[in-house]
Amino acid sequence: MKKVLIVATSRKTRGGVTSVVKAHEQGQQWKDYGCVWVETHIDGNFLVKLWLLIKGFCLFLFKLPSCDLVHIHTSEPPSALRKRIFFMPVARLFRKKVIVHFHSFSPETTIRSKYRSLYKYLFEKSDMVVVLSEYWKNEVSREFPHANVKVLYNPCLAEVSGMAVGYANYNGPLPEKLSILYAGTVNQRKGYADMIKAFAKVAADYPKWQIVFAGNGEIEHGQLLAKQLGIEKQTVWLGWVSGVEKDKAFRDSMIFCLPSYAEGFPMSVLDAWSYGLPVITTPVGGIPDVAVDGENMLLFNPGDVDSLAGCMKQMMDDEMLRKKISNASVEFSKTTFNIDTINRQLGDLYKMVIN
Repeated sequence: MKKVLIVATSRKTRGGVTSVVKAHEQGQQWKDYGCVWVETHIDGNFLVKLWLLIKGFCLFLFKLPSCDLVHIHTSEPPSALRKRIFFMPVARLFRKKVIVHFHSFSPETTIRSKYRSLYKYLFEKSDMVVVLSEYWKNEVSREFPHANVKVLYNPCLAEVSGMAVGYANYNGPLPEKLSILYAGTVNQRKGYADMIKAFAKVAADYPKWQIVFAGNGEIEHGQLLAKQLGIEKQTVWLGWVSGVEKDKAFRDSMIFCLPSYAEGFPMSVLDAWSYGLPVITTPVGGIPDVAVDGENMLLFNPGDVDSLAGCMKQMMDDEMLRKKISNASVEFSKTTFNIDTINRQLGDLYKMVIN
């Protein structure tokens, strides 16, 4: 049996890469290629991180001689610097096949930054570079024309994919509070403050509606901003959620909104599609690959608070629009971003590189 080593963050780490690898773990290709997950990074203090890195590297060296392919997940420079440690013995000593899976959110912080030479080394020395969208394929190919770049979308979640469980397609009585959900790290890049400012422009006309933030980060700053704008009673902060709590947050929501400034392909939007939620977001990262404004999502430019307020108003007012876009979300989760489809495509990439 062919064997693949998966070099990525810990199962216990919060973030998109871990979610993606967990989704890949559910696929038949994981069994067919005897995949082994080598954990390289975890949330915690320096000693905890160092111990996991050393432990992961020892496991990697032990498993490496018997494997056929190394699949390395990386993103921003700290991750790329760690992964270089794993890449060097593969490229120079063992001559194994290598896929580098690139999850960055911005070319300016990675392939066009002071770390450009690091990414050039990783990408041009590997057998294949996997990126999350056509946008990223164009960016990487422009910087590194000798890299072999392929697109593989992140998948929707298997356990809920295509169920349309959100209230957008719910025919029973609606809850007392109707929610617009934000999920992800609460930081400037994700645009959480724009969401608060936009909702504040229309909140008085929609007393039954609230915005809900599921994620860790700048929560105190967000709470202060909501209070200053007079919408603290219509703003809910769940903190970081997972498992049952995350499931409830999505099931209890009517609309999903991600006002992000930069992305690879946002896992939170894929989560929203899995739950059949209509999406409001920005045309960044991989979103333009599939977006049709007004048909399968509502789009606005990053930072355009007035346009975001308009999108919210339009979606809250128009039940038929919500249902139409909700159906488009379900279609995404069943077709282009279906987890079984993506995992089959990943298996094909493994076969292509190994052969």
